[in-house]
Amino acid sequence: MSKKTLFLNPPSFEGFDGGASSRWPSTREIESYWYPVWLCYPAGMIENSKVVDAPPHGISIEQTVEMAADFELLVLFTSTPGFHVDVKIADMMKAKNPQLEVAFVGPPVTMEPDKVLDATQAIDFIVRREFDHAIANYANGSPLEDLPGVSYRKNGVNVHNPEGPQIENLDELPWVSKIYRRDLDFRRYNVPFLLNPYIAFYTSRGCPAQCTFCLWPQTHSGHRWRLRSAQDIANECRYVLDNFPGLKEIFFDDDTFNYRKARTLELCAELKKLNFTWSCTSRVTTDHDTLKAMKEAGCRLLIVGYESGDEQILKNIKKGATVDMAKRFTANCHKLGLVVHADFIVGLPGETRETLRKTIDFAKGLDTETIQVSIAHAYPGTEFYDFAKKNALINIGMSDEQGHQLPNVIYPGILEEADLMEWVERFYDEYYFRPKAAWRIVRKAIFDTKERKRLYKEAREYLALRSKRKQYVADHRANALARAQAQERV
Repeated sequence: MSKKTLFLNPPSFEGFDGGASSRWPSTREIESYWYPVWLCYPAGMIENSKVVDAPPHGISIEQTVEMAADFELLVLFTSTPGFHVDVKIADMMKAKNPQLEVAFVGPPVTMEPDKVLDATQAIDFIVRREFDHAIANYANGSPLEDLPGVSYRKNGVNVHNPEGPQIENLDELPWVSKIYRRDLDFRRYNVPFLLNPYIAFYTSRGCPAQCTFCLWPQTHSGHRWRLRSAQDIANECRYVLDNFPGLKEIFFDDDTFNYRKARTLELCAELKKLNFTWSCTSRVTTDHDTLKAMKEAGCRLLIVGYESGDEQILKNIKKGATVDMAKRFTANCHKLGLVVHADFIVGLPGETRETLRKTIDFAKGLDTETIQVSIAHAYPGTEFYDFAKKNALINIGMSDEQGHQLPNVIYPGILEEADLMEWVERFYDEYYFRPKAAWRIVRKAIFDTKERKRLYKEAREYLALRSKRKQYVADHRANALARAQAQERV
């Protein structure tokens, strides 16, 4: 009999979704939740398991702690900005049930295993990188000494087992959608630019791209691109369509869904037979023929990381794409009727006021349906982090006490904390307060009652955060002025 195992995406900040499977480090402009995909794979391998995704289900820290009495093994997916909260939860659950074994997984444990183990005696072991089989095998009786990628204490010393090979045959893994159906309420998952309700899962693991800032390939899933078969993906889609009544969309949450043309065309041929709406991630290197096949197979929206409109910054971050590629790609999407959600980053290496102005003008020229503007964050384990640390650019933590993004990489004399925060707001204001962009939103609200309610909620959330950001800028500049005046008096 396997250990009774609780897989936990823990509660932390209100509106925080920086944990299991999220690519963003903290609370968002608008509350949104991604599925805890990584936890659901090993949960499907253990008979006595349960997945608890606390944030979208409104489960408090106190309610989570009470669950400790019902389980033998806790697997907690931690994140860099939420780590200190996760440690407290582990301590509280261990106090509730001293027999509970606690394992931490997630990017921080891969990059800083000793720091994680030393944070609290409540953590019994961690599993670095992909943890599916190690967790499942331990729950099913294998000793820690025999498990690749595991770190634990032995006689007061931290022991780090050698890493094992990556999982190659993804078709052998269980379908996460079956665990969603068993343990989660799919109607609680909402992302502003996706149709609601939606289901998300992966069709691949790893990403061959070399973007210096990207968390997952450098700390968890690797750069080796491993694929599920088109038939296995289509079969899971069919299961989802049959078992989630009211579902509006399936989202393929791969690091890059359409990296290779031949594979994308093969998969689209299978998806087209099912006649449903889906969305995915994309790179701007995708050509017209591939986009056309995707559209014909039911694709509605693409999440695209444009990052910057400056050629040198794109080179600095090893994006593997150019501004001209981005323009051609976006024009093709518009022609084919594909919706684009564009991601941009403020504060990448080489950033100046001039490059930010160029990026905002670039974004307005692309005129995608929606955008997200994020402050550059240097996660431990990424090439961007090494660059920032080497050049003494690391400044403060990633988030405040409420989980809101803070600039943890600054460029002294060029772009300070307040400058970066102000440029984020300027980016949003200039983009969305254009008549064309504003009309797109108003039109949705006029003709769709459900969208009107959602847009109203999102507007309130965004305006509240906008006010906090403006206050942050004002306070930071006032403090800087006070310090300068004090130094003059000295």
